[in-house]
Amino acid sequence: MTDTSYDIVVVGGGSGGVRAARMSAARGARVALVEADRLGGTCVNVGCVPKKFMVYASEFADGFSDAEGFGWRVSGADFDWRRFIAAQDAEIHRLNGVYRRLLEQSGVDLVEGRAHIETAHRVAVGDRTLGTDHLVIATGGRPFVPDLPGAELGVASDAMFSLPELPRRAAIIGGGYIAAEFAGIFNGLGADVTMIYRGPLFLRGFDDDIRASLATEMTRRGVDLRFNVVVDRLDAGDDGVEVAGRDGESFVADLVLWATGRVPNTSDLGLEEVGVELAPNGAVVVDELSATSVDRVWAIGDCTDRMALTPVAITEAMALVETLDGNPTAVDYANIPTAVFSQPPAATVGLREDEALAAGHAIDVYRSTFRPLIHTLSGREEHTMMKLVVDRETDRVLGVHMVGADAAEIVQGFAVALQAGATKRQLDSTVGIHPTAAEEFVTMLRPVAPTPDHPAR
Repeated sequence: MTDTSYDIVVVGGGSGGVRAARMSAARGARVALVEADRLGGTCVNVGCVPKKFMVYASEFADGFSDAEGFGWRVSGADFDWRRFIAAQDAEIHRLNGVYRRLLEQSGVDLVEGRAHIETAHRVAVGDRTLGTDHLVIATGGRPFVPDLPGAELGVASDAMFSLPELPRRAAIIGGGYIAAEFAGIFNGLGADVTMIYRGPLFLRGFDDDIRASLATEMTRRGVDLRFNVVVDRLDAGDDGVEVAGRDGESFVADLVLWATGRVPNTSDLGLEEVGVELAPNGAVVVDELSATSVDRVWAIGDCTDRMALTPVAITEAMALVETLDGNPTAVDYANIPTAVFSQPPAATVGLREDEALAAGHAIDVYRSTFRPLIHTLSGREEHTMMKLVVDRETDRVLGVHMVGADAAEIVQGFAVALQAGATKRQLDSTVGIHPTAAEEFVTMLRPVAPTPDHPAR
């Protein structure tokens, strides 16, 4: 027996779940959204938003340093971690309220508590039972911590936003977005940072020129990058936490961050019991319309492990709303831009160089590395890298890659160009804005000469 029946029940109050619930309700559906924690999901509470606040906070150190080259006398600057955390928490609390009001104004019933899926059409939440025609799983992801001796001495990324104090020494284990970003944050705020990654170069999945350029720039800033180091265990010591590597390496830190990836947050929901197929890592298996193996059960966002980005979850939500409204809609995952808010930042859209070659394209590669104008006076040794991957036969731009200030803002615009099918000739005919870094993308006239790293094509 159910106490309430709905057209759609959404489990998960992150960006994807809230968007699916709101937009479905706006089209006249009876919708309930179930959430056991704060609204907004990973992005608002322990991800994109507070992390970007931390990036902003840490970047002021560069500004103070650079200012002296432009005639400013800056002295007495001091960072107050607790004051920053209080300001950040107040804004997150405000955003939680915004999400709640959006749901209420859309007519969505918010059911607070942990969901247990009893059947494809029945969800238990505490002492309530919700009946539904369609069930949408949007439970996001959670940090993955390796099962190693002493692993509990480290902390996962979710804890970064409520640390009682700023560490003096930070060891970051991992090589993805989270690792690179927190390395820059802690380094900018004055901590000694060691970043430890098991592979030969971090940011696997990004273009090799982005990976190499960012490694160079982070090292220039004082981040100690240790590649090809496999961590065996953590030990508690008198002077902090010791990170022990398999080959005898040892690092001591006040804080050890496990930045070893995220996994779909699907355990203990009852999905397998009702027949929903899960991948070995717990991801909900879906088709191009976000349908699961069970009729009228759908899944979107990070719990599907397709492309774990907030705008992608929102796009998947909108496509599903169309599908449930009788207009089957699939998401096009080509040319989705992404950025790493490292220091300096990196951004990319389209194909990597190796991807283009593997896909059979004959390509030309245009690449420029230069010292930005601001640093001719600031004195800082930092370089920007920009790269274009172009199909030689069609002249179409296949990929845009950048490391440098404002990379995310610049590449966002080029994502529109790639989506519209821009050619290299069209970029060449575009007049740049001078002086800017972005104009370099429309003034790179000659492909790079063949080198051992970039053989003749």
